[in-house]
Amino acid sequence: MSAISRQTIVAGFLPLLDCALLAVAASRGFAEAEGIELKLVRETSWANIRDRISVGHFDVAHMLAPMPIASSLSLTTLAVPMRAVMALGTGGNAISVSGDLWRAMKVEGAAENGDPLSTGQALARVIRNRAETGAPSLHFGVVHPFSGHAYELRYWLAAAGIHPDRDVEISVLPPTVMADALAAGQLDGYCVGEPWNTKAADTAGARIVTTKEAIWPGSPEKVLGVTAKWAEANGDLLCRLIAALMAAANWCADPGNLEELAGLLAGAEFLDCPVDWCRPALVGRLRFDAQTEVNVPGFLSFGGVERHCPREDHGLWFYAQMVRWGQARFSEGDLDLVRQTFSPALFQKALGTDGVLNASGEGTGSTLFDGQVFSDQTLADHIAGYVGQAG
Repeated sequence: MSAISRQTIVAGFLPLLDCALLAVAASRGFAEAEGIELKLVRETSWANIRDRISVGHFDVAHMLAPMPIASSLSLTTLAVPMRAVMALGTGGNAISVSGDLWRAMKVEGAAENGDPLSTGQALARVIRNRAETGAPSLHFGVVHPFSGHAYELRYWLAAAGIHPDRDVEISVLPPTVMADALAAGQLDGYCVGEPWNTKAADTAGARIVTTKEAIWPGSPEKVLGVTAKWAEANGDLLCRLIAALMAAANWCADPGNLEELAGLLAGAEFLDCPVDWCRPALVGRLRFDAQTEVNVPGFLSFGGVERHCPREDHGLWFYAQMVRWGQARFSEGDLDLVRQTFSPALFQKALGTDGVLNASGEGTGSTLFDGQVFSDQTLADHIAGYVGQAG
């Protein structure tokens, strides 16, 4: 296809490993093959991503999975209806703590393999001990209030009997500064995407204590976010972009491409970091600390239409957490908006895969680390159980 006939798409992204599909589609010819000139713009915070796509600076964006829901429900500034038209991968986050906090958790029996039940219970005992001695509350970081990071951290804490809004403090910081904040003693722990846990293990004496994949296996982390208005006006172009990104996803999933992918992402255009920080997540062998490597199969996964197709039940889980922590009031109307936001329809149209593996989530669901099963059918019970937990 000639350069003259190409259409330009401007995409915002943050320097995280799960910007991989956009990076590969733009630099390895997959976008060009679909007649697209994909221009990538690196941003510094998720708030900037949200604001710039809302006002039209970006056509599409690498976006926190809950963010299109929050925007569609008018829970954020500059809110506009949005769509999560494709998951950009599953997993990729971890919860890290300072060396001092990890040593205290080990005394209380924390498992060294990242088991979230064990580490959460150990942290709860540490917090009780600190309260008895009058020590200040522990301080954790997340990347945005409407993020998988925030909800995974809160879910893990709450399952251990720790109230996220009373027993600890939680602040919002950009992903790239998390390790530095931990090293400076401004945070005791955080939930962030890779490679910023590996950086902290290498440079700040931090320890990974559990992962997104352990808390909520197979769950989406970032999505391709787009305003509903842009999607409606550019349906064919968006379908071609989805096809390009799916081809990039399958390229990323090929083990033979991992070294090239790590080198690409580590480059100045994307993460601008040592390539050694990128490899652990891509191969599923994490440096939990400077001396310890742990195999975490599926920690960050790409490839296959089932993994990248939006699922309505995933969107509903994020919405349930918004209700749980007082960010939203439950309403039946909201459920319809969430289902629209996480609808698989456009993805399936782009790839010609109608009915992909119960992509709506109907009849399926997710089992979290504490044994709770979340699905469309159990949503009402979860919402009822969450009443009164916020604040």
